[in-house]
Amino acid sequence: MSRQTSNAWGRSPRLLQNHSIDSTRWLEYSFRDGDIVLATWAKSGSTWLQQIVSQLIFGGAEGIAVMDVSPWVDWRWLPMEPMLQLLESQAHRRFVKTHLAADALVYSPAARYIYIGRDGRDVIWSWHHHHCHLTPVVYEAFDSLPSFGPRFERPNPDFRQFFHDWLDRDGAPLWPYWSNVQSWWDLRHLPNVMLVHFNELRCDLAGQIRAIARFLSIDIEEASWSRILTHCSFDYMKRTASQLSTMLDSAFIGGAQTFVNRGTGGNWRDALTPEDIRKYDRVSAANLAPECDAWLRTGRME
Repeated sequence: MSRQTSNAWGRSPRLLQNHSIDSTRWLEYSFRDGDIVLATWAKSGSTWLQQIVSQLIFGGAEGIAVMDVSPWVDWRWLPMEPMLQLLESQAHRRFVKTHLAADALVYSPAARYIYIGRDGRDVIWSWHHHHCHLTPVVYEAFDSLPSFGPRFERPNPDFRQFFHDWLDRDGAPLWPYWSNVQSWWDLRHLPNVMLVHFNELRCDLAGQIRAIARFLSIDIEEASWSRILTHCSFDYMKRTASQLSTMLDSAFIGGAQTFVNRGTGGNWRDALTPEDIRKYDRVSAANLAPECDAWLRTGRME
């Protein structure tokens, strides 16, 4: 094992701490060769990606509590020592999750990194649904943590106002959005970094799963292929949502079924005005390189 102390640019990672995440937790993580790090801002398909990777590693097995097997390392809620003990005990190829920008993440050339992107308007829509359905138990847990700045806010139930707050305050109340996406886009040429897109998973799930398997050097046994494909479908994940983690049913109003929402896109179109959409376009263009902006909207790379 090796403990890395630099990021992909060869300098110390940028500090990022708030009510939810703490980038310094990665300094305690000891990499193994072949570790898989799954990254996204949030609400872009990270659980879907975890499910895909788990199915590739475990050959289409049923009933994997994927969010428990694959911990979110930078999440402050998760006690550090038990998480490290869990990861140390795992004999299978390990895969973990992060919501950090690349320059805030400890980097290992021996690991494989997959970043999943999604149109920011779909991200906001999905995050609003997620945020509005958190239970009092969740807010009590947030309030029990030592403060790293502003406390976690309750959501504005009005989606349009939530949308404008998110744009004006760059991802609030979570963490900066645009720099997160751009940081990973800038690393897309590294041999151990892969970018995938939510739209591509929706349009060609089978092709994307095979591409991810090739990137991870995982050979798919054809006898398990139909199970893998079924278990990675959104319908299956919605139907078996309670299996994803032991905590989901208590964290969301309506339980785990609420956490796995609809997996569709474009729901914001009926909620936003043309001027709202133009504002999003202006902010996106001001914060992302043109090629990155185009990829985030469509999933297509030039």
